[in-house]
Amino acid sequence: MSTQTEHQAPQGPEPLDVHDPRLSRFDIVREGARRDDIEIVHYEEQVVPGSRAERRLTRTVASFFLLTGLAATAFLAVYIWWPWEYAPGSGGDKYYTPLLGLTLGLALLGVGFGILTWGKKLLPKEVSIQDRHVEDPDAPESRKITGETMLYLADELGVKRRPLLGMSLLAGLVPVGAVAAAPLVGGLISNPHKNNQMFTTGFAPAAGKKIRLVREDGRPIRPADISAGGQLTVFPGIEHGVSNRHADSPTLLIHLRELDAQKSREANQRIGHANFMWGNYAAYSKICTHAGCPASLYEQQTNRLLCPCHQSQFLITDNARPVFGPASRRLPQLPIEVDEEGFFVARSDYTETVGPDFWERP
Repeated sequence: MSTQTEHQAPQGPEPLDVHDPRLSRFDIVREGARRDDIEIVHYEEQVVPGSRAERRLTRTVASFFLLTGLAATAFLAVYIWWPWEYAPGSGGDKYYTPLLGLTLGLALLGVGFGILTWGKKLLPKEVSIQDRHVEDPDAPESRKITGETMLYLADELGVKRRPLLGMSLLAGLVPVGAVAAAPLVGGLISNPHKNNQMFTTGFAPAAGKKIRLVREDGRPIRPADISAGGQLTVFPGIEHGVSNRHADSPTLLIHLRELDAQKSREANQRIGHANFMWGNYAAYSKICTHAGCPASLYEQQTNRLLCPCHQSQFLITDNARPVFGPASRRLPQLPIEVDEEGFFVARSDYTETVGPDFWERP
């Protein structure tokens, strides 16, 4: 007959009543840690509260947060008031994007260094070890311990006894929040079509005279210059029409085959563009409506125009409707005809906004 000895696990101290008003917040936190089988191996303050070192570190962290606020405010000022419209030469518009990057970078660096310094130098150091176990999270005592632990963490941040940190953090993060919202609401405040600049390209008639379509070397184009199924990049025949001064004007002139041209004319009629084509020729903006890249790879077998940047594809025989890729708006079509000398001219400017834009939508 064998005997079996039962070993009983040693019992720890009796649990404390966490609702006892005599307990401090740290006592409740420590009791919660004990119930979670957490052993605090090491715990120490890095600076003595009220000491010169604490005040110096507080000023350092506050300086980083104030730098964040100033840089974010500068970002907003540049975003709203700095001249951004392109102008030839070396004007202030050339500094618009660099200044936005500089001010936003300083704001993010300030908040990053401030948080790192706060955590590395001011918060207490603690090393704890915990054994995994399961506990009912809905128990009233568990909720009490969790609440007190979170409040204790707030106390450990030291904002109450270091009000400079709280004020500087608020002064820094409020402008950062405004920076995040600025691009979302800025375009809704100022209409980019002010003075009609986004509706006007180099093909706008000048002094009642229609603008010719020309090659890159300035030579005008006749219908016979493009074979069936071919295409040619054309520009407005005006001074500097081929330069970056009219970077919104490059256009793809396409000579469609007979059956494809018939489909294109029917598609034009459906949207009120019956007179936009001349014979079997159609002209579409070369500026992709997704991100402004040059959509210039034309596949004559499928009549698709491909933008190589993000793979958007436009079906020319259906009003250059996007059929693949991220672009969501068709390419604007340029109304064309042939003048008395037999050269292609634009009947008018584009009737839709060229490039990526959304303001013309109803």
